[in-house]
Amino acid sequence: MGGPPGHGRFSVVRPEPTPRDWSPLNPDKWTFDGRQVIQSERGDPPEGPRRPFEYAIVDAGPELESVRYRATVRIDEPVARGDRDVVLIFNYRSPTRFYYVHLSQDNTIYPHNGIFKVDDADRERIDDQWDGELGAPPAIDDRAWHDVRLDYHAPSGRIAVHVDGSRKPLMTATDRSFSGGRIGFGSFDNYGRIRDVTALGIRG
Repeated sequence: MGGPPGHGRFSVVRPEPTPRDWSPLNPDKWTFDGRQVIQSERGDPPEGPRRPFEYAIVDAGPELESVRYRATVRIDEPVARGDRDVVLIFNYRSPTRFYYVHLSQDNTIYPHNGIFKVDDADRERIDDQWDGELGAPPAIDDRAWHDVRLDYHAPSGRIAVHVDGSRKPLMTATDRSFSGGRIGFGSFDNYGRIRDVTALGIRG
């Protein structure tokens, strides 16, 4: 039996910054302004597994298995708040099944600045850099825009995150729990914005 039409083909997804292409959990917390998708306030803790409070999922285009997700992001929360973050979501299957990359200025506790899996349970940290006390160097420590590239290779489960054009990935992980899904953006418990989103990959 074959997959859905187009399965296995290379696809490019370039969502426009409009509600037609993005589905937020709580639309009243989001604005779409020119080239930007903006989470304008903090989300509320969801029921069920511990996971990001607020995000928007890209509805445009097909679901992707292997994917290269590129975007430019900014944390809008004041720098004085030490736990500030934004998250990139990928392989989104449902509200309790997806991966996310947590980009933060803090790397000293388990839930900050790493790669995570939500699989019908509280988020689990899966990146190679976390040693029990420290993770990868802080991804974002200001209110400037930063270019982020996330690569996921479905056959191997290999994940790599690059920030601001770095040749060496800031974060890496390997996991094959989910192969195929949608991308998204949000924050665990802060707020920020995204622009110039492109996802290139193989249709699921």
